[in-house]
Amino acid sequence: MAPTRRRPTRRRARRRWAAVAAVTVSVALVGAAAVWAVVAWLDRSMSVPVVAACTATTGAGAAQLAPAQADNAALIAAVAVRRGLPARAATIALATAQQESGLVNLAGGDRDSLGLFQQRPSQGWGTPAQIMDPVHATNTFYDRLVKVPDYTSLPITQAAQAVQHSAFPDAYADDEPMARAFASALTGWSPAALTCTLPTATTAGSSAAVLARVTRDLGALPSSSTPADPAARTKATVTLDGTALTPGDPAHGTWAVAQWSVAVASTLQIDKVQVADRVWTRGATSWTANDPAPVAAGRVVITLADGAS
Repeated sequence: MAPTRRRPTRRRARRRWAAVAAVTVSVALVGAAAVWAVVAWLDRSMSVPVVAACTATTGAGAAQLAPAQADNAALIAAVAVRRGLPARAATIALATAQQESGLVNLAGGDRDSLGLFQQRPSQGWGTPAQIMDPVHATNTFYDRLVKVPDYTSLPITQAAQAVQHSAFPDAYADDEPMARAFASALTGWSPAALTCTLPTATTAGSSAAVLARVTRDLGALPSSSTPADPAARTKATVTLDGTALTPGDPAHGTWAVAQWSVAVASTLQIDKVQVADRVWTRGATSWTANDPAPVAAGRVVITLADGAS
Protein backbone atom coordinates (compact mmCIF):
# COMPACT_ATOMS: atom_id res chain seq x y z
CA MET A 1 0.00 0.00 0.00
CA ALA A 2 1.48 3.29 -1.09
CA PRO A 3 2.17 5.77 1.64
CA THR A 4 -0.20 8.70 1.73
CA ARG A 5 1.26 12.16 0.96
CA ARG A 6 1.09 14.62 3.80
CA ARG A 7 -0.68 17.83 3.10
CA PRO A 8 1.44 20.89 3.81
CA THR A 9 0.60 22.66 7.01
CA ARG A 10 -0.54 26.23 7.04
CA ARG A 11 2.82 27.24 8.56
CA ARG A 12 4.73 25.65 5.68
CA ALA A 13 2.44 27.28 3.18
CA ARG A 14 3.01 30.67 4.74
CA ARG A 15 6.78 30.14 4.65
CA ARG A 16 6.59 29.17 1.00
CA TRP A 17 4.57 32.26 0.11
CA ALA A 18 6.88 34.47 2.17
CA ALA A 19 9.87 33.15 0.24
CA VAL A 20 8.13 33.78 -3.06
CA ALA A 21 7.19 37.29 -1.97
CA ALA A 22 10.74 38.03 -0.84
CA VAL A 23 12.13 36.95 -4.20
CA THR A 24 9.51 39.05 -6.00
CA VAL A 25 10.26 42.14 -3.91
CA SER A 26 14.02 41.69 -4.43
CA VAL A 27 13.57 41.45 -8.18
CA ALA A 28 11.33 44.51 -8.10
CA LEU A 29 13.84 46.52 -6.10
CA VAL A 30 16.69 45.54 -8.37
CA GLY A 31 14.57 46.49 -11.37
CA ALA A 32 13.59 49.81 -9.82
CA ALA A 33 17.20 50.59 -8.99
CA ALA A 34 18.16 49.86 -12.57
CA VAL A 35 15.38 52.08 -13.87
CA TRP A 36 16.39 54.96 -11.60
CA ALA A 37 20.01 54.57 -12.66
CA VAL A 38 18.98 54.84 -16.31
CA VAL A 39 16.76 57.86 -15.58
CA ALA A 40 19.59 59.60 -13.71
CA TRP A 41 22.01 58.92 -16.56
CA LEU A 42 19.54 60.24 -19.11
CA ASP A 43 18.91 63.31 -16.98
CA ARG A 44 22.64 64.08 -16.92
CA SER A 45 23.27 63.30 -20.55
CA MET A 46 20.16 65.03 -21.90
CA SER A 47 20.23 68.16 -19.70
CA VAL A 48 19.47 71.27 -21.74
CA PRO A 49 22.50 73.61 -21.96
CA VAL A 50 22.11 77.28 -21.10
CA VAL A 51 21.27 79.31 -24.21
CA ALA A 52 23.42 82.42 -23.88
CA ALA A 53 21.47 85.58 -24.63
CA CYS A 54 21.14 89.20 -23.51
CA THR A 55 17.71 90.77 -23.16
CA ALA A 56 16.67 94.39 -22.70
CA THR A 57 13.15 94.86 -21.36
CA THR A 58 11.43 98.26 -21.18
CA GLY A 59 7.86 99.47 -21.12
CA ALA A 60 7.79 99.27 -24.92
CA GLY A 61 8.71 95.56 -24.95
CA ALA A 62 11.72 93.27 -24.95
CA ALA A 63 14.56 92.72 -27.42
CA GLN A 64 17.31 90.12 -27.47
CA LEU A 65 20.89 89.96 -28.73
CA ALA A 66 23.61 87.35 -28.65
CA PRO A 67 26.33 88.13 -26.06
CA ALA A 68 28.83 89.12 -28.77
CA GLN A 69 26.31 91.58 -30.22
CA ALA A 70 25.48 92.94 -26.76
CA ASP A 71 29.19 93.50 -26.18
CA ASN A 72 29.37 95.78 -29.23
CA ALA A 73 26.08 97.44 -28.27
CA ALA A 74 27.63 98.20 -24.86
CA LEU A 75 30.53 100.01 -26.52
CA ILE A 76 28.28 102.04 -28.84
CA ALA A 77 26.05 103.19 -25.98
CA ALA A 78 29.03 103.82 -23.67
CA VAL A 79 30.65 106.15 -26.19
CA ALA A 80 27.41 108.13 -26.41
CA VAL A 81 27.21 108.46 -22.62
CA ARG A 82 30.89 109.35 -22.36
CA ARG A 83 30.41 112.12 -24.94
CA GLY A 84 27.35 113.46 -23.14
CA LEU A 85 25.03 112.61 -26.03
CA PRO A 86 21.34 111.85 -25.48
CA ALA A 87 19.97 108.32 -25.46
CA ARG A 88 18.41 109.09 -28.85
CA ALA A 89 21.91 109.23 -30.36
CA ALA A 90 22.64 105.74 -29.02
CA THR A 91 19.32 104.49 -30.42
CA ILE A 92 20.18 105.79 -33.89
CA ALA A 93 23.68 104.33 -33.74
CA LEU A 94 22.48 100.91 -32.53
CA ALA A 95 19.79 100.68 -35.21
CA THR A 96 22.36 101.64 -37.84
CA ALA A 97 25.00 99.13 -36.68
CA GLN A 98 22.45 96.32 -36.41
CA GLN A 99 21.20 96.95 -39.93
CA GLU A 100 24.66 97.43 -41.44
CA SER A 101 26.59 94.60 -39.76
CA GLY A 102 24.31 92.75 -37.36
CA LEU A 103 26.35 94.41 -34.58
CA VAL A 104 29.43 92.43 -35.62
CA ASN A 105 32.76 94.05 -36.44
CA LEU A 106 32.92 92.70 -39.99
CA ALA A 107 36.22 92.55 -41.84
CA GLY A 108 34.47 93.07 -45.18
CA GLY A 109 31.23 94.01 -46.89
CA ASP A 110 29.82 95.70 -49.97
CA ARG A 111 32.73 97.08 -51.99
CA ASP A 112 35.22 98.48 -49.44
CA SER A 113 32.78 98.64 -46.50
CA LEU A 114 34.17 97.56 -43.13
CA GLY A 115 33.37 97.30 -39.45
CA LEU A 116 30.33 97.81 -37.25
CA PHE A 117 28.84 100.56 -39.39
CA GLN A 118 30.18 99.31 -42.73
CA GLN A 119 32.07 102.54 -43.27
CA ARG A 120 34.14 102.95 -46.43
CA PRO A 121 37.74 104.18 -46.57
CA SER A 122 37.04 105.53 -50.03
CA GLN A 123 34.31 107.77 -48.60
CA GLY A 124 36.53 109.42 -46.01
CA TRP A 125 35.64 107.37 -42.94
CA GLY A 126 39.29 106.61 -42.15
CA THR A 127 41.87 103.97 -42.98
CA PRO A 128 40.84 100.30 -42.93
CA ALA A 129 42.65 99.88 -39.61
CA GLN A 130 40.84 102.86 -38.10
CA ILE A 131 37.44 101.69 -39.29
CA MET A 132 38.05 98.22 -37.85
CA ASP A 133 38.67 99.85 -34.45
CA PRO A 134 35.14 99.91 -32.95
CA VAL A 135 35.92 102.97 -30.81
CA HIS A 136 37.10 104.99 -33.81
CA ALA A 137 34.19 103.80 -35.94
CA THR A 138 31.63 104.69 -33.28
CA ASN A 139 33.10 108.12 -32.57
CA THR A 140 33.26 108.89 -36.30
CA PHE A 141 29.58 107.93 -36.65
CA TYR A 142 28.64 110.27 -33.80
CA ASP A 143 30.88 113.04 -35.21
CA ARG A 144 28.72 113.05 -38.33
CA LEU A 145 25.42 112.45 -36.55
CA VAL A 146 25.70 115.52 -34.31
CA LYS A 147 26.14 117.67 -37.42
CA VAL A 148 22.72 116.61 -38.73
CA PRO A 149 20.30 119.46 -37.91
CA ASP A 150 17.66 118.43 -35.36
CA TYR A 151 18.76 114.80 -35.46
CA THR A 152 17.09 114.02 -32.12
CA SER A 153 13.70 115.00 -33.57
CA LEU A 154 14.07 113.16 -36.87
CA PRO A 155 12.72 109.65 -37.47
CA ILE A 156 15.51 107.13 -36.99
CA THR A 157 15.51 106.23 -40.68
CA GLN A 158 16.12 109.84 -41.67
CA ALA A 159 18.78 110.49 -39.05
CA ALA A 160 20.65 107.29 -39.90
CA GLN A 161 20.37 107.93 -43.62
CA ALA A 162 21.76 111.44 -43.24
CA VAL A 163 24.94 109.86 -41.89
CA GLN A 164 25.16 106.64 -43.88
CA HIS A 165 23.75 107.52 -47.32
CA SER A 166 22.46 103.97 -47.68
CA ALA A 167 20.82 102.53 -50.78
CA PHE A 168 18.10 101.13 -48.48
CA PRO A 169 17.27 103.91 -46.00
CA ASP A 170 13.94 102.46 -44.84
CA ALA A 171 15.67 99.30 -43.59
CA TYR A 172 16.88 101.09 -40.46
CA ALA A 173 13.31 101.10 -39.14
CA ASP A 174 13.42 97.30 -38.82
CA ASP A 175 15.88 97.56 -35.95
CA GLU A 176 14.33 100.48 -34.11
CA PRO A 177 12.58 98.40 -31.35
CA MET A 178 15.83 96.61 -30.45
CA ALA A 179 17.80 99.86 -30.57
CA ARG A 180 15.34 101.68 -28.31
CA ALA A 181 15.33 98.92 -25.68
CA PHE A 182 19.12 98.47 -25.51
CA ALA A 183 19.84 102.21 -25.70
CA SER A 184 17.45 102.90 -22.84
CA ALA A 185 19.07 100.23 -20.67
CA LEU A 186 22.70 100.90 -21.58
CA THR A 187 22.44 104.66 -21.07
CA GLY A 188 20.90 104.13 -17.62
CA TRP A 189 17.42 105.42 -18.40
CA SER A 190 15.83 102.03 -17.67
CA PRO A 191 17.36 100.60 -14.47
CA ALA A 192 17.57 96.82 -14.07
CA ALA A 193 16.35 96.42 -17.65
CA LEU A 194 19.25 94.50 -19.19
CA THR A 195 20.16 90.94 -18.27
CA CYS A 196 22.38 88.30 -19.83
CA THR A 197 21.79 84.61 -19.19
CA LEU A 198 25.18 82.93 -19.51
CA PRO A 199 26.68 79.49 -18.83
CA THR A 200 29.17 79.01 -16.03
CA ALA A 201 32.50 80.65 -16.84
CA THR A 202 35.31 78.16 -17.44
CA THR A 203 38.15 80.70 -17.34
CA ALA A 204 38.98 83.25 -14.69
CA GLY A 205 38.23 86.92 -15.10
CA SER A 206 40.96 89.55 -14.92
CA SER A 207 40.70 92.83 -13.01
CA ALA A 208 43.26 94.35 -15.38
CA ALA A 209 41.18 93.35 -18.40
CA VAL A 210 38.02 94.84 -16.87
CA LEU A 211 39.73 98.14 -16.05
CA ALA A 212 41.30 98.33 -19.52
CA ARG A 213 37.90 97.83 -21.12
CA VAL A 214 36.31 100.38 -18.79
CA THR A 215 38.89 102.96 -19.84
CA ARG A 216 38.39 102.14 -23.52
CA ASP A 217 34.59 102.39 -23.46
CA LEU A 218 33.65 104.68 -20.57
CA GLY A 219 36.82 106.54 -19.73
CA ALA A 220 39.03 106.59 -16.64
CA LEU A 221 36.39 106.10 -13.95
CA PRO A 222 37.43 106.06 -10.28
CA SER A 223 37.92 102.42 -9.37
CA SER A 224 39.36 99.94 -6.93
CA SER A 225 39.96 96.21 -7.03
CA THR A 226 40.25 93.36 -4.56
CA PRO A 227 42.15 90.16 -5.43
CA ALA A 228 40.66 86.73 -4.96
CA ASP A 229 41.25 85.02 -1.61
CA PRO A 230 41.05 81.23 -2.01
CA ALA A 231 41.40 80.70 1.73
CA ALA A 232 38.33 82.81 2.40
CA ARG A 233 36.62 81.49 -0.74
CA THR A 234 36.13 84.98 -2.14
CA LYS A 235 36.47 86.00 -5.76
CA ALA A 236 38.23 89.01 -7.26
CA THR A 237 36.14 92.18 -7.49
CA VAL A 238 36.32 95.53 -9.25
CA THR A 239 34.39 98.51 -7.88
CA LEU A 240 33.56 101.43 -10.19
CA ASP A 241 32.21 104.89 -9.38
CA GLY A 242 29.27 105.31 -11.75
CA THR A 243 28.48 108.85 -10.65
CA ALA A 244 31.67 110.09 -12.28
CA LEU A 245 30.26 109.23 -15.72
CA THR A 246 27.32 111.63 -15.48
CA PRO A 247 28.05 114.10 -12.64
CA GLY A 248 24.77 115.96 -13.13
CA ASP A 249 22.71 112.78 -13.12
CA PRO A 250 24.44 110.19 -10.91
CA ALA A 251 21.64 107.60 -10.98
CA HIS A 252 21.72 107.29 -14.77
CA GLY A 253 25.50 107.10 -14.80
CA THR A 254 25.53 104.38 -12.16
CA TRP A 255 22.99 102.24 -13.98
CA ALA A 256 24.74 102.86 -17.32
CA VAL A 257 27.95 101.44 -15.81
CA ALA A 258 26.09 98.54 -14.18
CA GLN A 259 24.29 97.44 -17.32
CA TRP A 260 27.39 97.97 -19.44
CA SER A 261 29.06 95.50 -17.04
CA VAL A 262 26.33 92.93 -17.66
CA ALA A 263 26.50 93.38 -21.44
CA VAL A 264 30.26 92.67 -21.46
CA ALA A 265 30.08 89.87 -18.86
CA SER A 266 30.53 87.09 -21.40
CA THR A 267 33.68 88.68 -22.83
CA LEU A 268 35.23 89.65 -19.49
CA GLN A 269 34.20 86.56 -17.48
CA ILE A 270 32.06 88.50 -15.00
CA ASP A 271 29.99 86.44 -12.56
CA LYS A 272 28.03 89.10 -10.70
CA VAL A 273 27.17 92.81 -10.83
CA GLN A 274 25.82 94.69 -7.80
CA VAL A 275 24.37 98.18 -7.76
CA ALA A 276 22.31 99.80 -5.02
CA ASP A 277 19.98 97.09 -3.69
CA ARG A 278 19.97 94.99 -6.89
CA VAL A 279 22.19 92.18 -8.17
CA TRP A 280 22.63 90.35 -11.46
CA THR A 281 24.22 86.89 -11.73
CA ARG A 282 25.09 84.73 -14.73
CA GLY A 283 22.29 82.22 -14.44
CA ALA A 284 19.54 84.74 -13.66
CA THR A 285 16.92 86.07 -16.05
CA SER A 286 16.33 89.22 -14.00
CA TRP A 287 17.91 91.49 -11.40
CA THR A 288 17.09 90.42 -7.85
CA ALA A 289 17.45 91.80 -4.32
CA ASN A 290 21.07 92.26 -3.34
CA ASP A 291 22.34 89.89 -0.69
CA PRO A 292 23.39 90.48 2.00
CA ALA A 293 23.09 94.27 1.79
CA PRO A 294 23.03 97.17 -0.68
CA VAL A 295 26.32 98.53 -1.95
CA ALA A 296 27.28 102.17 -1.41
CA ALA A 297 25.36 104.72 -3.45
CA GLY A 298 26.84 105.32 -6.88
CA ARG A 299 29.07 102.25 -6.73
CA VAL A 300 29.01 99.26 -9.08
CA VAL A 301 30.67 96.13 -7.72
CA ILE A 302 31.78 93.58 -10.33
CA THR A 303 32.64 90.05 -9.19
CA LEU A 304 34.88 88.07 -11.53
CA ALA A 305 34.68 84.36 -12.32
CA ASP A 306 37.33 82.17 -10.74
CA GLY A 307 37.44 79.77 -13.68
CA ALA A 308 36.13 76.76 -11.75
CA SER A 309 33.95 74.46 -13.83
